[in-house]
Formats: sequence, structure tokens, C-alpha cells
Amino acid sequence: MTAIAYLGTGLLGSGFVEAALSRGDSVTVWNRTRDKATALAPFGATVADTPAAAVRGAERVHLVLKDDAVVEEIIAALRPGLAPDAIICDHTTTQPALTAERAARLAAEGVHYLHCPVFIGPAAARQAQGIIMVSGPQPVYARVQAALEQQAQKVVYWGDRTDLAAAYKLMGNAFIIGLGALISDVFTIAAGSDVSAPDALKLLEFFNPGTILQNRGRKMSDGDFAASFELVMARKDIRLMLETAGARPLATIPGIAARMDAVIAQGHGQDDFGVIARDAVAELAARGR
Repeated sequence: MTAIAYLGTGLLGSGFVEAALSRGDSVTVWNRTRDKATALAPFGATVADTPAAAVRGAERVHLVLKDDAVVEEIIAALRPGLAPDAIICDHTTTQPALTAERAARLAAEGVHYLHCPVFIGPAAARQAQGIIMVSGPQPVYARVQAALEQQAQKVVYWGDRTDLAAAYKLMGNAFIIGLGALISDVFTIAAGSDVSAPDALKLLEFFNPGTILQNRGRKMSDGDFAASFELVMARKDIRLMLETAGARPLATIPGIAARMDAVIAQGHGQDDFGVIARDAVAELAARGR
């Protein structure tokens, strides 16, 4: 039986804890709002009063927290109880630069730390589904790889560069949040056109946005802005969307319009509308990325 600790038992953390207990692990939990931790006692979890008490004797310490500031606070609080060989697996979505600073500092202090953000919801956590991404020292990862593979359907190790998992997590969430916001705007245009939301989604029966993202994304990443859909024509369509939405609130289209206007003003109106990514692509190319 492996002794582990979970600090942060909100929706996702609780899902992980329930799954770990079902696998036979001995799990101690702590949460700032104690009721969220005590709710796991009936499943077999031991509830600790402090972060240091929670990690005492644990081989692995899992953090499922809010942000960088809370991670720093809780790591400082748990350190008195942390065993020298224990490994911290931090599942928190954090800022890449701050993650790299934290990992370097902890490594210098002899603390074994991996950043392990996830694409997993609470229900998926209970079923060991979804994806865990990992960045950190390979020898440390090797010690927990098998355990992480029990925790998710897929584990992606990004190597020793400690900020990469954090960066990919933010990019992935940009897809998730951005696409959700675009769906919201599609429904707003539908409302302006007296079309129901379910009927608006019927568009997805005719084309696959994932394929469009892959194909256009490759062209944009290559800096290939040869027009298949001119920016000025795309901007005209954006104008029609804004007119159709009227006074209804939009999540993303006004920002897209502003970016298009800026790039058209720079003289790129006849290029493909993917040219709105030109500055980011040029910066990455200059860095050799």
C-alpha cells in the first residue's frame, strides 16, 4: 500500500482521491476548507489538520490548487513534514515562468518536484481518464511514471525543461476556452438570425472544425499566408456577424475584428486571414522555435 497525500480537495482533487483509494492507496488529505476534505473520510481518506501533517510519511504529494501564489504558500507550509525522498506532483495550472523559478529553487533545496498539469475533469479523474503532462527531472519522473499512468489514460513527459508542461497546459486551455467562447458567439449570431442553438450546431454535421484547425494551423505556423481566404474578405464577414448580433454581447468576435483592423492597416489585407498570427510566428522563428 502506497502512502500518498492530496492537498487541495475541490472537485478535481476529490476525484483523484476517490480513484486512489479505489486502487488501494493510503491517502491523507488536506484542504483549506476542511469540509471538502472531511467529505472524503467515508471513502477511506485520513483528514489532516495542516499541510505538514498531511504529507508526513507520504511517498508522493499531489497538489491540486488554485494558482502560483497558493502553490508557494502550501509548499512552504508542508515542508516541515516532507520526507527527504518524497516527490511533489503539482497538478495546478500555473504560469510557466513562475513554474520554472519554483522548480529551480526547490531543486537547489533538495526537494523533488514535478509539474504535472492535467486535461482531466472530476468525473474523468474518478475513472482514470484524460491526460497528465509532466515536466521535470527524468530520474524523478521515472520514480512516479507508473503511478501517474494509473491516474490517467495518457501521460505525456515533456522532458527536463520545467516550464513546458505549464506552457502546453495554457495553450491547451486556450483551445478549450477559445472554442467555447466562439460557440457562445455562434449562438449569439443565431439569436440575431432567429435560429435555435441546436439548429446552429447542425453546422458541425457538415464540416469538422478539428480538421480545419489542423490544416490552417500548419500553414500559419509555417508562416504561409498565401491567400485562400483574404483578410479583407474575412473582415467583411466579421462585420456582418457584428451587424447580425446587434447589441447582444459577444465574447470573441470584437477582439478578432480589432486584430484584423490592425493587420490590415499594416498592409496585409490581401494575405490570408491567418496573417493575424504573423507577429507571434515571426517572434518564434527569430528564436529558432
